[in-house]
Amino acid sequence: MLNLLKEKKLFGDAFWALSGQLLSAVALLAGTRILTEMVAPAIFGQVALLNGFVALGVTLFSYPFLCAGMRILPECQNKWERAALYEVVARLTVRAMALAIGLLVLGGVAYSHFSHNDVGLFMLAGVLLLVTVRRELGIQLLIGERKQRGASLWQTSDSVLRPLLAISLVVWGGQKPEWVLLGYILASLISNTAWSFLLGTKPNKMKRPIVARHFRAEVWAYALPLIPMELIFWVNGLGDRYVIGYLMTAAEVGLYAATYTIINEAFNRSAMVLLRTFQPVYFQSCSHNQIQEGFRILWLWIGCVFALGIVGVSLLLITKDWVASVLLAKSYHSAIALMPAIGLGCALHALGTVLAQPLLANKRTRLLLLGRLCGAVTAAISIPLMVKNFGLLGAAMANPIYFGVEALVLAMLAKPWRMDCTENTDPAEEVILSGKVFAHSPL
Repeated sequence: MLNLLKEKKLFGDAFWALSGQLLSAVALLAGTRILTEMVAPAIFGQVALLNGFVALGVTLFSYPFLCAGMRILPECQNKWERAALYEVVARLTVRAMALAIGLLVLGGVAYSHFSHNDVGLFMLAGVLLLVTVRRELGIQLLIGERKQRGASLWQTSDSVLRPLLAISLVVWGGQKPEWVLLGYILASLISNTAWSFLLGTKPNKMKRPIVARHFRAEVWAYALPLIPMELIFWVNGLGDRYVIGYLMTAAEVGLYAATYTIINEAFNRSAMVLLRTFQPVYFQSCSHNQIQEGFRILWLWIGCVFALGIVGVSLLLITKDWVASVLLAKSYHSAIALMPAIGLGCALHALGTVLAQPLLANKRTRLLLLGRLCGAVTAAISIPLMVKNFGLLGAAMANPIYFGVEALVLAMLAKPWRMDCTENTDPAEEVILSGKVFAHSPL
């Protein structure tokens, strides 16, 4: 196993992925700690709700195309094909972003008309959506090419600048959600501009040979089933705070969001290190039809995620009071009891993600959609019932319920214990696997 890791240069990838995630997590946690000292839970709740809309735009309108780009990238034969794929992904993402920002601003205008609130917050959220997607486009394509150092540096600088500038503007302008959002925007503008120039992530404009491969059709075929899946993913990950906001108040949203942020960061960043380390190599093995090697990498990955979940939840049960005292202001400590349930939910979510990897590797995204849908239906039923009966604790307890159902269904669909999943591929999906797409294209 050690020889496999050395041969695939996984140690180097893991080092840079770990460095980026660790530094980003420290910056975000430190920023959250200071921000909770400086703003009331109601203000933090407003920012969390607006950030939720930004996250919806990112996941629904950009991640499907970015995920398609990462999966197809190992199949590119030369730099010209990689450049052509980059252009296709970038163009589709930009068009989708224009639609997302328009919908966000339009919804903000309608909401502000009936609630008599400032539409400017939604306009700032639209700008934040734009710069966030630009960041993700650059980082994810660097990861797809296994340029972990550049991706980690980009992510770390953005994670450090966001809370730093947000806190600076709050100190200067007072407790207003617009200062926090503006700080995030300025931070991403600075990091995006700097790293795009230093790393040269823009496509090469020099004359190049005609690329025969039709990446647009392939990207659309891969991305289309992921679009509703990302909506479901958003509902599972952030829908609970909107239920809390509807049934309770913005202050309770702030308490829940701050607590969820610090717990999710610990689990999500750790799982992301493993994802960024193993997924590009696993996809490469599948692309080159190295079935046995891919199977070994997948199960090493699953074992690491499983161990991470057990250790993380156990530590959280023991140290939750200490974690709250270090990472949250005193006015947020009433949410300490939520931490173990949230941690268990995050661990199950990470496990479900890795168990579903054979579906992504074999481009069977429609089955992945089915698994996410089961989790979303469970969330839609469990969250309102639990919040209504148990308040914030109920929202936390719902996490392991719907993420557990999702992980179980994804495991049954992906069958990661099988050496080769392609036997279950339907005819339309076999066309995609061959690299020639004749189905699922919207054009």
